[in-house]
Amino acid sequence: MDEKRLGAVVQRARQAAGYTQQAMCQRSGLSYSTLAKIERGAIKSPSVFTIQQIADTLGIPIDSLLSNVPKKPIRQQRSSKNGIRFVYFDMNGCLVRGINSAFAKLAEDSGTSPDTVETVFWQYNDAVCRGEQSVDTLNTALAERLGIMVDWYQYYLEAQEAMPGMSDLVHWVSNNYRIGILTNTMPNLVQPMIEKGLVPKAPYDAIIDSAVVHAIKPEERIYQIAAEKAGAAPHEILLIDDDRPNLVTASKLGWHTMKFQSYQPEEAIVAISTALQPI
Repeated sequence: MDEKRLGAVVQRARQAAGYTQQAMCQRSGLSYSTLAKIERGAIKSPSVFTIQQIADTLGIPIDSLLSNVPKKPIRQQRSSKNGIRFVYFDMNGCLVRGINSAFAKLAEDSGTSPDTVETVFWQYNDAVCRGEQSVDTLNTALAERLGIMVDWYQYYLEAQEAMPGMSDLVHWVSNNYRIGILTNTMPNLVQPMIEKGLVPKAPYDAIIDSAVVHAIKPEERIYQIAAEKAGAAPHEILLIDDDRPNLVTASKLGWHTMKFQSYQPEEAIVAISTALQPI
């Protein structure tokens, strides 16, 4: 593998598409440091997910980039008793938790109530998670309502903690099944969460970031994109999510679903691992 050759290919493709590195990162969800390192050839064997993000953002076939990436050993792919072969994990409320702590901290700093913070936040959340508005729009709205300067990403990231027990579960699942993340999230958060160790550093086969695909759960389109990326039939996919409406849509589309009780993670993890005992 010639990492510098891959970096040159990525750089030429980005420039041909008319993107600066900053613009590319905003559209793809990659961190600036990750993209810069790839283009410098400083990352050995970038993950297939990262290459997929780049290809999707540039609108080019992934094969045009994968020809420069060494193939990784294929993990053992098994199925559960009910035919599950691919498992999608939600991020917020499943892999990590802490948004309520972010609301509380912002309320404390501004001298307002958490309800006031949430009222403004949820007015903008869907549009920002779809990539229709920038997080700066949310920051401005919060600042105007709360009377202080706000950097929502700072509050969000400082409040997050890894869900207890989920790292072990995700790695166990990845040893037996193909796995992915299916998340409603604001732009440029997934990769930093992985890099910080908040989200398990696992060999994800697909990461469906709402801000990248411009659709959010429970809209059917994001599930259709996720199924295509998974390369699996609906009845072979399991979604683990803490939001009932998200699970309802997945179920209607023929997916298996399990609700994650974030306030009882130990019990939820036992239930998931029991359901996913491979045959």
